[in-house]
Amino acid sequence: MSATIDLVREDLRSFAGYKSARTETVGGDVWLNANEAAWGNPADEGARNRRYPEPQPQPLRERLAELYGCNPSQLLIGRGSDEAIDLLVRALCVPGRDAVVVTPPVFGMYAVCARLQNARLIEMPLVDGDSGLQVDLDAVARAAADPDTETKLVFLCSPSNPSGSSIALADIAALAQRLRGTALLVVDEAYGEYSNVASAVSLLQQHPNIAVLRTLSKAHALAAARIGSVIADAGLIEVLRRCQAPYPVPTPCSDLAIAGLTEAAVGQTRARVAQVIDERERVRQALASAPGAIRVYPSQGNYLLVRFADAGRAYRSLLDAGVVVRDQRGAPQLSDALRITIGTPEENDRMLAGLAIKETVQ
Repeated sequence: MSATIDLVREDLRSFAGYKSARTETVGGDVWLNANEAAWGNPADEGARNRRYPEPQPQPLRERLAELYGCNPSQLLIGRGSDEAIDLLVRALCVPGRDAVVVTPPVFGMYAVCARLQNARLIEMPLVDGDSGLQVDLDAVARAAADPDTETKLVFLCSPSNPSGSSIALADIAALAQRLRGTALLVVDEAYGEYSNVASAVSLLQQHPNIAVLRTLSKAHALAAARIGSVIADAGLIEVLRRCQAPYPVPTPCSDLAIAGLTEAAVGQTRARVAQVIDERERVRQALASAPGAIRVYPSQGNYLLVRFADAGRAYRSLLDAGVVVRDQRGAPQLSDALRITIGTPEENDRMLAGLAIKETVQ
Protein backbone atom coordinates (compact mmCIF):
# COMPACT_ATOMS: atom_id res chain seq x y z
CA MET A 1 0.00 0.00 0.00
CA SER A 2 1.42 3.37 -1.01
CA ALA A 3 2.06 6.13 1.51
CA THR A 4 -0.46 8.31 -0.32
CA ILE A 5 -3.24 6.00 0.83
CA ASP A 6 -2.51 7.12 4.38
CA LEU A 7 -4.11 10.46 3.42
CA VAL A 8 -7.40 8.74 2.54
CA ARG A 9 -10.13 8.54 5.17
CA GLU A 10 -9.39 5.45 7.24
CA ASP A 11 -12.92 4.12 6.79
CA LEU A 12 -12.56 4.24 2.98
CA ARG A 13 -9.13 2.68 2.51
CA SER A 14 -10.60 -0.80 2.11
CA PHE A 15 -14.06 0.36 0.99
CA ALA A 16 -15.34 -1.99 -1.73
CA GLY A 17 -17.86 0.38 -3.28
CA TYR A 18 -20.69 -0.74 -5.54
CA LYS A 19 -20.11 -3.77 -7.76
CA SER A 20 -21.96 -3.14 -11.02
CA ALA A 21 -22.73 -5.71 -13.68
CA ARG A 22 -19.94 -4.32 -15.85
CA THR A 23 -17.31 -4.82 -13.16
CA GLU A 24 -17.81 -8.61 -13.19
CA THR A 25 -15.22 -10.48 -15.24
CA VAL A 26 -17.41 -13.08 -16.95
CA GLY A 27 -17.82 -14.44 -20.48
CA GLY A 28 -20.85 -15.12 -22.63
CA ASP A 29 -22.74 -13.67 -25.57
CA VAL A 30 -26.23 -13.49 -24.05
CA TRP A 31 -26.14 -10.81 -21.37
CA LEU A 32 -28.99 -11.09 -18.88
CA ASN A 33 -27.20 -9.79 -15.80
CA ALA A 34 -27.93 -6.03 -15.75
CA ASN A 35 -31.72 -5.80 -16.32
CA GLU A 36 -31.14 -3.86 -19.55
CA ALA A 37 -33.84 -3.53 -22.21
CA ALA A 38 -34.16 -6.45 -24.62
CA TRP A 39 -34.30 -4.14 -27.66
CA GLY A 40 -32.69 -0.85 -28.51
CA ASN A 41 -34.47 2.49 -28.47
CA PRO A 42 -35.98 3.45 -31.87
CA ALA A 43 -33.78 6.56 -31.92
CA ASP A 44 -30.60 4.58 -31.16
CA GLU A 45 -29.25 3.33 -34.48
CA GLY A 46 -27.41 0.06 -33.95
CA ALA A 47 -28.65 -0.09 -30.34
CA ARG A 48 -25.27 1.24 -29.17
CA ASN A 49 -26.75 2.67 -25.99
CA ARG A 50 -28.90 -0.24 -24.83
CA ARG A 51 -26.09 -1.58 -22.67
CA TYR A 52 -24.54 0.14 -19.69
CA PRO A 53 -21.10 1.54 -20.56
CA GLU A 54 -17.78 0.32 -19.26
CA PRO A 55 -17.05 2.20 -16.01
CA GLN A 56 -13.62 3.20 -17.35
CA PRO A 57 -13.55 2.60 -21.12
CA GLN A 58 -10.08 1.20 -21.73
CA PRO A 59 -9.44 2.68 -25.20
CA LEU A 60 -10.22 6.17 -23.92
CA ARG A 61 -8.25 5.64 -20.71
CA GLU A 62 -5.20 4.54 -22.69
CA ARG A 63 -5.48 7.45 -25.12
CA LEU A 64 -5.79 9.99 -22.31
CA ALA A 65 -2.83 8.44 -20.50
CA GLU A 66 -0.78 8.72 -23.70
CA LEU A 67 -1.88 12.33 -24.16
CA TYR A 68 -1.02 13.34 -20.59
CA GLY A 69 2.14 11.27 -20.19
CA CYS A 70 1.14 8.81 -17.46
CA ASN A 71 0.30 5.15 -16.95
CA PRO A 72 -3.39 4.21 -17.46
CA SER A 73 -3.44 2.89 -13.88
CA GLN A 74 -2.70 6.46 -12.71
CA LEU A 75 -5.73 7.97 -14.46
CA LEU A 76 -9.42 8.04 -13.61
CA ILE A 77 -12.01 9.38 -16.06
CA GLY A 78 -14.94 11.31 -14.65
CA ARG A 79 -17.64 13.82 -15.50
CA GLY A 80 -15.40 16.80 -16.03
CA SER A 81 -12.92 18.02 -13.44
CA ASP A 82 -15.84 18.77 -11.11
CA GLU A 83 -16.41 15.10 -10.32
CA ALA A 84 -12.72 14.57 -9.62
CA ILE A 85 -12.69 17.51 -7.19
CA ASP A 86 -15.73 16.13 -5.39
CA LEU A 87 -14.27 12.61 -5.22
CA LEU A 88 -11.01 13.87 -3.77
CA VAL A 89 -12.72 15.88 -1.06
CA ARG A 90 -15.09 13.06 -0.13
CA ALA A 91 -12.38 10.39 -0.11
CA LEU A 92 -9.78 12.33 1.89
CA CYS A 93 -11.68 14.65 4.24
CA VAL A 94 -13.43 13.43 7.37
CA PRO A 95 -16.55 15.63 7.73
CA GLY A 96 -16.30 18.16 10.50
CA ARG A 97 -12.60 17.57 11.04
CA ASP A 98 -10.33 17.85 7.99
CA ALA A 99 -9.55 20.98 6.00
CA VAL A 100 -9.08 22.08 2.40
CA VAL A 101 -6.77 24.95 1.42
CA VAL A 102 -7.70 27.15 -1.56
CA THR A 103 -6.28 30.36 -3.03
CA PRO A 104 -9.05 32.86 -3.91
CA PRO A 105 -9.98 34.39 -6.23
CA VAL A 106 -10.09 30.97 -7.87
CA PHE A 107 -12.42 28.33 -9.36
CA GLY A 108 -15.37 28.06 -7.01
CA MET A 109 -15.93 24.29 -7.06
CA TYR A 110 -13.13 23.62 -4.57
CA ALA A 111 -15.02 25.60 -1.93
CA VAL A 112 -18.40 24.16 -2.96
CA CYS A 113 -17.18 20.57 -2.60
CA ALA A 114 -15.54 21.34 0.74
CA ARG A 115 -18.78 22.79 2.08
CA LEU A 116 -20.84 19.83 0.86
CA GLN A 117 -18.46 17.51 2.72
CA ASN A 118 -18.48 19.74 5.83
CA ALA A 119 -14.73 20.14 5.47
CA ARG A 120 -13.13 23.25 6.88
CA LEU A 121 -12.16 25.76 4.20
CA ILE A 122 -8.87 27.65 4.63
CA GLU A 123 -8.41 30.56 2.23
CA MET A 124 -4.96 31.90 1.39
CA PRO A 125 -5.66 34.83 -0.98
CA LEU A 126 -3.62 35.47 -4.10
CA VAL A 127 -1.19 38.36 -3.81
CA ASP A 128 -1.55 41.16 -6.34
CA GLY A 129 1.88 42.30 -7.52
CA ASP A 130 3.79 43.48 -10.55
CA SER A 131 3.64 40.02 -12.17
CA GLY A 132 -0.10 39.62 -11.54
CA LEU A 133 -2.14 37.72 -8.98
CA GLN A 134 0.19 35.06 -7.59
CA VAL A 135 -0.01 32.29 -5.00
CA ASP A 136 1.88 32.87 -1.76
CA LEU A 137 3.28 29.34 -1.66
CA ASP A 138 5.04 29.83 1.66
CA ALA A 139 1.81 30.97 3.30
CA VAL A 140 -0.01 27.99 1.79
CA ALA A 141 2.62 25.61 3.16
CA ARG A 142 2.45 27.13 6.63
CA ALA A 143 -1.34 26.97 6.71
CA ALA A 144 -1.40 23.35 5.56
CA ALA A 145 1.33 22.32 8.01
CA ASP A 146 -0.47 23.81 11.02
CA PRO A 147 -1.36 20.75 13.16
CA ASP A 148 -4.55 22.44 14.30
CA THR A 149 -5.98 22.55 10.76
CA GLU A 150 -5.87 18.81 9.89
CA THR A 151 -5.38 19.82 6.24
CA LYS A 152 -5.78 16.93 3.77
CA LEU A 153 -6.05 18.78 0.44
CA VAL A 154 -4.38 21.82 -1.10
CA PHE A 155 -5.81 23.01 -4.43
CA LEU A 156 -3.65 25.01 -6.83
CA CYS A 157 -5.09 26.21 -10.14
CA SER A 158 -2.36 26.63 -12.77
CA PRO A 159 -3.09 28.51 -14.96
CA SER A 160 -5.33 30.06 -12.37
CA ASN A 161 -8.94 30.87 -13.13
CA PRO A 162 -9.66 33.80 -13.31
CA SER A 163 -6.25 35.42 -12.82
CA GLY A 164 -4.41 33.57 -15.62
CA SER A 165 -1.18 33.11 -13.64
CA SER A 166 0.83 29.86 -13.72
CA ILE A 167 3.08 28.25 -11.12
CA ALA A 168 6.56 27.00 -11.99
CA LEU A 169 7.11 23.24 -11.70
CA ALA A 170 10.01 23.75 -9.30
CA ASP A 171 7.73 25.66 -6.94
CA ILE A 172 5.04 22.96 -7.14
CA ALA A 173 7.63 20.29 -6.39
CA ALA A 174 8.97 22.25 -3.42
CA LEU A 175 5.48 22.68 -1.97
CA ALA A 176 4.70 18.99 -2.48
CA GLN A 177 7.85 18.12 -0.58
CA ARG A 178 6.80 20.31 2.33
CA LEU A 179 3.35 18.69 2.35
CA ARG A 180 4.54 15.08 2.07
CA GLY A 181 2.87 12.89 4.64
CA THR A 182 0.45 15.68 5.53
CA ALA A 183 -1.67 16.63 2.51
CA LEU A 184 -2.35 15.90 -1.14
CA LEU A 185 -1.40 18.74 -3.49
CA VAL A 186 -3.95 18.96 -6.31
CA VAL A 187 -2.84 20.91 -9.39
CA ASP A 188 -5.77 21.89 -11.60
CA GLU A 189 -4.49 22.17 -15.18
CA ALA A 190 -7.80 22.76 -16.94
CA TYR A 191 -6.11 25.42 -19.07
CA GLY A 192 -2.72 23.71 -19.28
CA GLU A 193 -2.70 23.51 -23.07
CA TYR A 194 -2.54 27.32 -23.27
CA SER A 195 0.37 27.61 -20.82
CA ASN A 196 4.12 27.61 -21.43
CA VAL A 197 4.64 25.76 -18.13
CA ALA A 198 4.97 21.98 -18.44
CA SER A 199 2.47 19.69 -16.74
CA ALA A 200 2.91 18.67 -13.12
CA VAL A 201 2.25 15.08 -14.21
CA SER A 202 6.02 14.91 -14.71
CA LEU A 203 6.44 15.32 -10.93
CA LEU A 204 4.33 12.35 -9.84
CA GLN A 205 7.13 9.81 -9.69
CA GLN A 206 9.18 11.90 -7.24
CA HIS A 207 6.18 13.37 -5.43
CA PRO A 208 3.38 10.81 -5.01
CA ASN A 209 1.34 13.30 -2.96
CA ILE A 210 0.58 15.30 -6.14
CA ALA A 211 -2.63 14.82 -8.14
CA VAL A 212 -3.28 16.57 -11.45
CA LEU A 213 -6.65 17.50 -12.95
CA ARG A 214 -7.08 17.64 -16.74
CA THR A 215 -10.12 18.13 -18.97
CA LEU A 216 -11.25 17.95 -22.59
CA SER A 217 -13.67 20.83 -22.00
CA LYS A 218 -11.35 23.72 -22.86
CA ALA A 219 -8.65 23.38 -25.53
CA HIS A 220 -10.17 20.20 -26.97
CA ALA A 221 -13.58 21.88 -27.35
CA LEU A 222 -15.59 18.99 -25.85
CA ALA A 223 -17.25 20.78 -22.94
CA ALA A 224 -20.62 19.10 -23.50
CA ALA A 225 -19.05 15.63 -23.42
CA ARG A 226 -17.98 16.17 -19.77
CA ILE A 227 -14.73 14.21 -19.92
CA GLY A 228 -12.26 15.05 -17.18
CA SER A 229 -9.38 13.14 -15.63
CA VAL A 230 -7.56 12.97 -12.33
CA ILE A 231 -3.99 11.66 -12.55
CA ALA A 232 -2.38 10.46 -9.34
CA ASP A 233 -0.77 7.56 -7.49
CA ALA A 234 -2.32 4.32 -8.78
CA GLY A 235 -3.40 3.27 -5.29
CA LEU A 236 -5.27 6.54 -4.77
CA ILE A 237 -6.89 6.20 -8.20
CA GLU A 238 -8.23 2.79 -7.22
CA VAL A 239 -9.75 4.22 -4.03
CA LEU A 240 -11.39 7.05 -5.99
CA ARG A 241 -12.82 4.57 -8.48
CA ARG A 242 -14.48 2.63 -5.67
CA CYS A 243 -16.05 5.89 -4.44
CA GLN A 244 -17.29 6.84 -7.91
CA ALA A 245 -20.79 6.23 -9.27
CA PRO A 246 -21.12 2.97 -11.25
CA TYR A 247 -21.24 4.29 -14.84
CA PRO A 248 -19.57 7.71 -14.99
CA VAL A 249 -18.64 7.76 -18.71
CA PRO A 250 -21.62 7.58 -21.12
CA THR A 251 -20.89 5.65 -24.31
CA PRO A 252 -21.69 8.58 -26.68
CA CYS A 253 -19.31 10.82 -24.71
CA SER A 254 -16.55 8.21 -24.77
CA ASP A 255 -16.98 7.66 -28.51
CA LEU A 256 -16.85 11.40 -29.17
CA ALA A 257 -13.75 11.82 -27.01
CA ILE A 258 -11.88 9.01 -28.79
CA ALA A 259 -12.79 10.52 -32.16
CA GLY A 260 -11.64 13.93 -30.93
CA LEU A 261 -8.27 12.61 -29.79
CA THR A 262 -6.97 11.10 -33.02
CA GLU A 263 -3.58 12.38 -34.11
CA ALA A 264 -5.24 14.50 -36.79
CA ALA A 265 -7.73 16.00 -34.35
CA VAL A 266 -5.07 16.71 -31.73
CA GLY A 267 -2.91 18.34 -34.39
CA GLN A 268 -5.75 20.68 -35.33
CA THR A 269 -6.39 21.41 -31.64
CA ARG A 270 -2.76 22.40 -31.16
CA ALA A 271 -2.94 24.73 -34.16
CA ARG A 272 -6.04 26.38 -32.74
CA VAL A 273 -4.40 26.71 -29.31
CA ALA A 274 -1.51 28.53 -31.00
CA GLN A 275 -3.99 30.87 -32.69
CA VAL A 276 -5.72 31.56 -29.36
CA ILE A 277 -2.36 32.41 -27.80
CA ASP A 278 -1.66 34.87 -30.63
CA GLU A 279 -5.13 36.37 -30.24
CA ARG A 280 -4.66 36.58 -26.48
CA GLU A 281 -1.68 38.87 -26.96
CA ARG A 282 -3.43 40.98 -29.62
CA VAL A 283 -6.50 41.40 -27.42
CA ARG A 284 -4.37 42.13 -24.36
CA GLN A 285 -2.63 44.98 -26.12
CA ALA A 286 -5.92 46.36 -27.40
CA LEU A 287 -7.63 46.14 -24.01
CA ALA A 288 -4.74 48.02 -22.42
CA SER A 289 -5.90 51.07 -24.36
CA ALA A 290 -9.59 50.60 -23.57
CA PRO A 291 -11.39 53.67 -22.17
CA GLY A 292 -11.52 53.18 -18.42
CA ALA A 293 -9.30 50.08 -18.37
CA ILE A 294 -7.09 50.15 -15.27
CA ARG A 295 -5.14 46.91 -15.68
CA VAL A 296 -5.04 43.90 -18.00
CA TYR A 297 -3.39 40.95 -16.26
CA PRO A 298 -0.92 38.69 -18.07
CA SER A 299 -2.50 35.30 -18.72
CA GLN A 300 -1.47 31.73 -19.47
CA GLY A 301 -5.10 30.70 -20.10
CA ASN A 302 -7.56 31.36 -22.90
CA TYR A 303 -8.93 34.44 -21.10
CA LEU A 304 -7.87 37.81 -19.75
CA LEU A 305 -8.72 39.40 -16.40
CA VAL A 306 -9.31 43.14 -16.76
CA ARG A 307 -9.89 45.83 -14.13
CA PHE A 308 -12.03 48.83 -15.14
CA ALA A 309 -12.69 52.20 -13.58
CA ASP A 310 -16.38 51.32 -14.02
CA ALA A 311 -16.68 47.57 -14.58
CA GLY A 312 -20.48 47.76 -14.47
CA ARG A 313 -20.55 50.21 -17.33
CA ALA A 314 -18.10 48.11 -19.36
CA TYR A 315 -20.20 45.00 -18.72
CA ARG A 316 -23.39 46.73 -19.85
CA SER A 317 -21.68 48.13 -22.95
CA LEU A 318 -20.67 44.63 -23.95
CA LEU A 319 -24.15 43.27 -23.33
CA ASP A 320 -25.59 46.05 -25.49
CA ALA A 321 -23.24 44.83 -28.23
CA GLY A 322 -24.46 41.25 -27.75
CA VAL A 323 -21.20 40.16 -26.09
CA VAL A 324 -21.34 38.19 -22.82
CA VAL A 325 -18.26 38.10 -20.56
CA ARG A 326 -17.82 36.86 -16.99
CA ASP A 327 -18.63 39.43 -14.32
CA GLN A 328 -16.08 38.96 -11.53
CA ARG A 329 -17.22 41.81 -9.29
CA GLY A 330 -18.52 39.43 -6.63
CA ALA A 331 -15.20 37.59 -6.28
CA PRO A 332 -12.62 38.43 -3.60
CA GLN A 333 -10.29 41.28 -4.63
CA LEU A 334 -12.07 41.66 -7.98
CA SER A 335 -14.84 44.22 -7.34
CA ASP A 336 -13.78 46.11 -10.48
CA ALA A 337 -12.95 43.20 -12.81
CA LEU A 338 -14.31 41.28 -15.79
CA ARG A 339 -12.94 38.03 -17.24
CA ILE A 340 -12.96 37.92 -21.02
CA THR A 341 -12.55 34.64 -22.90
CA ILE A 342 -10.49 34.70 -26.09
CA GLY A 343 -12.81 33.77 -28.94
CA THR A 344 -12.38 33.71 -32.70
CA PRO A 345 -10.73 36.78 -34.25
CA GLU A 346 -14.17 37.97 -35.36
CA GLU A 347 -15.65 37.52 -31.88
CA ASN A 348 -12.69 39.32 -30.34
CA ASP A 349 -13.12 42.21 -32.77
CA ARG A 350 -16.78 42.49 -31.82
CA MET A 351 -15.88 42.52 -28.13
CA LEU A 352 -13.31 45.26 -28.64
CA ALA A 353 -15.80 47.28 -30.67
CA GLY A 354 -18.31 46.92 -27.82
CA LEU A 355 -15.79 48.65 -25.58
CA ALA A 356 -15.18 51.35 -28.21
CA ILE A 357 -11.59 50.25 -28.71
CA LYS A 358 -9.80 51.08 -31.92
CA GLU A 359 -6.63 49.09 -32.45
CA THR A 360 -3.48 50.89 -33.50
CA VAL A 361 -2.03 49.48 -36.69
CA GLN A 362 1.67 48.81 -36.18
